[in-house]
Amino acid sequence: MEREKLIELIDVSKIYHVGDSEIAANNEIDITIYKGEMVAIVGKSGSGKSTVMNIIGALDTPTSGQYFLEGRDVSKLKGDDLAEIRNKLIGFIFQQYNLLPKQNILDNVGLPLMYARVGERERKKRSMEVLKKVGLDKKYLNLPTQLSGGQQQRVSIARALVGRPSLILADEPTGALDSKTSREVLDLLHQLHKEGNTIILITHDSSIASEAERIIKIADGTVISDTDVKEFKNEIKTNTESSMG
Repeated sequence: MEREKLIELIDVSKIYHVGDSEIAANNEIDITIYKGEMVAIVGKSGSGKSTVMNIIGALDTPTSGQYFLEGRDVSKLKGDDLAEIRNKLIGFIFQQYNLLPKQNILDNVGLPLMYARVGERERKKRSMEVLKKVGLDKKYLNLPTQLSGGQQQRVSIARALVGRPSLILADEPTGALDSKTSREVLDLLHQLHKEGNTIILITHDSSIASEAERIIKIADGTVISDTDVKEFKNEIKTNTESSMG
């Protein structure tokens, strides 16, 4: 059975103008991601991975090339149309959680539904459902400051899920967490993947990238490899052994 494409980047380039200079953050990138995959996009700082993330997340548009999400050409959209794509099709998980400090976690989780003009009763019902999924339904009245870092990240995961998006985009989701809490968050992402969610991890960390089933490596604004996790781990092992002499 043929797999269904969720994301297709075709010949995507992004050029920024700084004074009289042109900087190519992405250069003729081709990426296809299928529904239900868990993929890591990995690269060092300045590699262009964040620009790829911004384009996939409809936070930015390419200078040239095309970006299709669920068969729709997103690359030509602007303003409110991009905002609608972000709200309805993409759930974001950020390194710094981006929770509103004066709102309880139930209201924080329900924000995407409020922007989508979902009624209050339905909004609260769905927010409680996803808080239960991440194990925080008993703390729904707590403010973010009353939670640990790991709990705040689980709230942000619940917020990403509440709109029932086609794609979960996780930008360095464990970057602000200790190793034990990072493991808990990654286990939760694995559980969501098993339930059929499409997840893209954006990271500079090879150990986090290794949690995915497929790894796309970016350097100097281009895709330099696209491998399964077994091949990626073998490459890391070989490089480590070589560096040890």
